[in-house]
Amino acid sequence: MTPKKVNKRSAKVTRTTKETDIRLGLTIEGEGKFAITTGIPFMDHMLTLMAAHGFFDLTLNAKGDIEIDHHHTVEDLGMVIGEAFNKALGDRKGIKRYGRGVVPMDEALASVVIDFSNRPFLVYHVNFKHETTGRFDAQLIQEFFRAFVNRSGATLHINVMYGENTHHIIEAVFKAFGQALDEASMLDKRIAEVRSTKGIL
Repeated sequence: MTPKKVNKRSAKVTRTTKETDIRLGLTIEGEGKFAITTGIPFMDHMLTLMAAHGFFDLTLNAKGDIEIDHHHTVEDLGMVIGEAFNKALGDRKGIKRYGRGVVPMDEALASVVIDFSNRPFLVYHVNFKHETTGRFDAQLIQEFFRAFVNRSGATLHINVMYGENTHHIIEAVFKAFGQALDEASMLDKRIAEVRSTKGIL
């Protein structure tokens, strides 16, 4: 008996401005495979963790005006990833819609909860004792997630319960984010249409 072919949900997004040039490919039914080059090694690391822990495949190549700072590139990365999920999920029929990830990273503990609601909103409770890790400005993480919710239409709550090391805190957040994306985007055969009593998201 031939196995039933699974139609993989995927999207390609390109964003070209005077500040950045980004090309992205996303497959939700993936294996956590990735090929990521952003010009910012710390973001490469975080997005790799996001894809691996979310079990989706992600190819991403970005060039930006990082000689000025990382702001434009990090924000635009959030935009294209958000847009890719929005495209790949389409009308949201059959998906769980809600997802949660809770991850410890040594002394840090992070919780990320997402709702693909078409109601973009970010709650971000993350405090850093040190605003940089290496050469990376930790404040840009909030800009990344704000851009993501605006383009994906998701409601996203990020809470770090505690943590000391800036790198550990951000790493826990991105791993938990990947887990939340994985759960929320899963198809559930019990959900025939969209998971809403309104009948639409």
